[in-house]
Amino acid sequence: MKDSGKPGGVRTRLPPELIDWLNKPVARFIHFGVAAGVVLLLSTIVAIVLANSPWGAGFLGFWETEIGINAGSLKLERSIREWINDALMTLFFFVIALELKRELIVGEMRNPRIAALSITAAIGGMVMPALFYLAIQKGQPGQNGWGTVMATDTAFVIGCLALLGSRIPPSLRLFMLSLAIVDDVGAILVVAIGYGHDIKGFPLALAFLGFAGVFAMGWLGIRHVGLYAVAGMLIWFAVDASGVHATAAGVVLGLMTPTRRWVSDERLHVILNRVVDYPPGDHWSGDTEDRKALRMAEAAARETLSPVERLEMMLLPWVSFLILPLFALANAGVSISLTGLGSSVALAVFVGFALGKPIGVFAFSWLALRSGIALLPPGLSLKLIAAGGLLAGIGFTMALFIANLAFGEDLINDAKLGILFASVFSALAGTGVLALSSSARKAARDPEG
Repeated sequence: MKDSGKPGGVRTRLPPELIDWLNKPVARFIHFGVAAGVVLLLSTIVAIVLANSPWGAGFLGFWETEIGINAGSLKLERSIREWINDALMTLFFFVIALELKRELIVGEMRNPRIAALSITAAIGGMVMPALFYLAIQKGQPGQNGWGTVMATDTAFVIGCLALLGSRIPPSLRLFMLSLAIVDDVGAILVVAIGYGHDIKGFPLALAFLGFAGVFAMGWLGIRHVGLYAVAGMLIWFAVDASGVHATAAGVVLGLMTPTRRWVSDERLHVILNRVVDYPPGDHWSGDTEDRKALRMAEAAARETLSPVERLEMMLLPWVSFLILPLFALANAGVSISLTGLGSSVALAVFVGFALGKPIGVFAFSWLALRSGIALLPPGLSLKLIAAGGLLAGIGFTMALFIANLAFGEDLINDAKLGILFASVFSALAGTGVLALSSSARKAARDPEG
């Protein structure tokens, strides 16, 4: 294939490799929000089928296998499921915090009144379900599980909205995504405060010292991702030892990540033009000025993206297609039984999600708009918010996460049943209502169609 001589010619592209045949379809797959939801759904189905099969005991027992380090006085052991929930899920919350930071600083939520709508809706979507749950479980053995019904599952909500395509306005997608992200951050704060162990001052002080160290590294201009990764792991160990749930470290570090890029477009073009000015030849080796210019161009091209953008691009595929599916496999395995469906815990969880969520989201949104605190974005209406509130009842990932902290072995299965059935109901109800409302709007616009 010859170079056309035009800007789009072959020589303007990177040389093709065999791995590109895999990379490009995967990149396109990741681009669609429905992808993560589909993978998570398939992992959930696999976990439920295996848990109710003849291999159920072995499958569930595998996740309880203890692994770690046990050398003298150093003992760091957890089950496989706990390593997934406490360590790997820290990256999930880190990415969630990155998305929230990006939306608040450079996204649509940078408008305070538009951001206020999603934030107040998320607060209502946490408070009302907890109140519904406590109304049923007050004084019961499952009372401590109120936090289970507070969070919305981001991946499944995005997946349901993607199924509706262009039939729903972009403003609803943004509202629901922002609500789910704020929900998740709020839920992890509830975990850190409500489901932590006895707080130990010295490890917590070390964690704060670590956060200060990360801030100082950024202030000094240190840009090496590996150094920040090491600092993040040390902070994780300190937070874990303090009694605060270790995943809180991911949220704080995500919110600390800068959204400002180091190199502007103008500076990048100047640096690249300097490289282009060198004539072709075999002089791109050794410690020469042209070699230094090439290394500078490499760093400049990388640093035109903010740390938030680069980390999201780096971590999102791993979180979506490895960590969340592993979490589902380790936590969604539940024995389906009619007895469990009738338990008060399963009922409280179902009511909290199926009724508390939509009522809380709609009521708090209405109050925020009526009081003037919030602003309704173009294309979004209270009817759409009410329909989106039904989708907010999908609480799968965070609900399972908190349930494992809140319930003992005697109640965890009932809680999981409530979560699964509430998520299925909310997904079907929310998607159905939105589909019907979009059809009604289309018919109103085109009565003869």
